[in-house]
Amino acid sequence: MAKIIISRDGQVEQQVQLSKERMTIGRHPRNDIVLTHPAVSGEHAVIVTILDDSFLEDLHSTNGTFVNGHRIGKHFLQHQDVIKMAKFQVEFVADGVRPMTAAAPLLAQIEVLNGSNAGKQVALTKPQTTLGRAGVQVVVIHRQPDAYSIVHTEGDVAPLVNGVALGKQAAQRLHPGDLIDLSGTQMAFRIA
Repeated sequence: MAKIIISRDGQVEQQVQLSKERMTIGRHPRNDIVLTHPAVSGEHAVIVTILDDSFLEDLHSTNGTFVNGHRIGKHFLQHQDVIKMAKFQVEFVADGVRPMTAAAPLLAQIEVLNGSNAGKQVALTKPQTTLGRAGVQVVVIHRQPDAYSIVHTEGDVAPLVNGVALGKQAAQRLHPGDLIDLSGTQMAFRIA
């Protein structure tokens, strides 16, 4: 389980396990993590943890939330990120359940290129993302720490990846810029 280490003026004040899916941070006592300082907003930020991924989101605080020196709105937390809120320094410590790799986990998205949903983006943050219409044409995109793959799971007509029919039940690795044609809807696979 990931945790945060909260310091002020170089002194560790508390360590908090991220034991709930949603943990609020702020000056008001109703928060899960209370930081008592006038420059901290009543409801300053929230950390949302889904499986072993944690995201920090600023809740429109007056003085802002900073990660590694940059003001953020929403940020995917990585091991040893340093969060600043007023006089507090908060270090994010990943749980280490997942083996450490040389690079951070790959994050990707699908962007719809045509039709009524053109421009819509779907973040591929879950282990499996299903796209398509049941009974017509369905694909599942699988997320691994360092790669994404696509599988045709439903429908008589094979979807296309870069103009080539996708074999049924055979996973194909996706590469940045790959074009997916699903029942005429064209989508691009992009690394976020």
